[in-house]
Amino acid sequence: MLHTSRRTLPAPPPAVNLAPRDVEGLLDELRAYHASFSPLFARAEQRHWALQYLQGLLLDLPRKSVEPMALALPDGNIRAMQQFIGEGAWDDGAILAAHQRLVAQTLGEPDGVLIVDGSEFPKKGEASVGVARQYCGALGKIANCQAGVFVAYASQKGYTLLDRRLYMPAVWFSPAYRARRKRCGVPPGIQFRTAPALAWEMVQAIHTAGVLPIRWVTFDEALGKDPGFLTHLEQAGLRYLAEVPCKTRVWRQRPPVQPPQWSGRGRPPKYAHIAAGALRPHRVDVLARRLPPSAWRAYTIKDGAKGPIRADFAFVRVFPVRDRLPGAPGWLVLRRTRGPHPVLKYYLSNAAATTPHQTLVRVSGLRWPIERAFQDGKDELGMDHYETRTWRGWHHHQTLTILAHHFLVRLRLRLKKNRVAHRPPGPAAPQHRPAPPHP
Repeated sequence: MLHTSRRTLPAPPPAVNLAPRDVEGLLDELRAYHASFSPLFARAEQRHWALQYLQGLLLDLPRKSVEPMALALPDGNIRAMQQFIGEGAWDDGAILAAHQRLVAQTLGEPDGVLIVDGSEFPKKGEASVGVARQYCGALGKIANCQAGVFVAYASQKGYTLLDRRLYMPAVWFSPAYRARRKRCGVPPGIQFRTAPALAWEMVQAIHTAGVLPIRWVTFDEALGKDPGFLTHLEQAGLRYLAEVPCKTRVWRQRPPVQPPQWSGRGRPPKYAHIAAGALRPHRVDVLARRLPPSAWRAYTIKDGAKGPIRADFAFVRVFPVRDRLPGAPGWLVLRRTRGPHPVLKYYLSNAAATTPHQTLVRVSGLRWPIERAFQDGKDELGMDHYETRTWRGWHHHQTLTILAHHFLVRLRLRLKKNRVAHRPPGPAAPQHRPAPPHP
């Protein structure tokens, strides 16, 4: 049975579909956009170079590191722009808070989605902050790179990035890297944080600010395999759909739990435990193999550029394992591609039992906006073209890239509204309709 109700499948958010070459001559619009942030820069020269840097990111250049941007700008200055990005003491946090308020105006909708994902930046040498041999998605292998954790927002109006954190591998906090940390300007109080910890830091801040309407949080198994991250979202009351590894364990029925019992000898036990004889949890891949064919149904995930994207789904209410005990009940969503070589993906969600299956299907297909945002940033805005090596420089560059992306999103929406407003009217309806014939 194929579930393809068009009424329950809203169109995906539109792509940015504007390149820097399309925004030439719109400097006045960029100045007005920059005015939303300029009061947050403490010094006049910082305000000036912020506008210059944004303008540089929007130029039609093959490479957007500081030198080619400065040479292409009428008032460009290589050294001044390098200092502004790499050493300038301006507050990214305040800038990004103002950015979120603008995103709420541009894209905010009640069913908004936060998407969390990582992106890597290949680098040569060992001098750049946080660089190490680690998995690099841009190259599809272990390579020398920097890794960032990002949060995006998507709604039916569009998508854009909200925040970013540089992941610092544990080796960077060893005594052997002390001099390197100092050269890169890593703040003394920074400690090792896992990618899920960085992700939660950003999601928590966005949620606490309460500026953006959020209905879902979604992410891949790199975060979904971390029970602590899922617990944080649950405790915050945030609804998630998390891709998880195949070895994730769940119970189909809640097992009996025994409270700590003390025999009167030795140290009293502190923790509850599963009652003796209770069924063990299943791995989700084993559970998927045991489902009967009748448990699977075909759904349309979304409308793609080449037509509807479909997959087979199964939905099971489960109790995930949390610290060897059953967690709160939730959904196990199984998604299997169609064709001769099907690929199976596994998702956990804390959504209510009454959540329509079609809603879970739709959210399972909402990882692509952040992937497109990375592509937009790297193809059009020089997101990965920076040459700064410092902690401050990496975060400053990513902040301004995020602002430049949102500028394109706002511009696209405005141009779309203008086209609709100036569209020639269709043929006029007749003023007097003929009376219907008598029965």
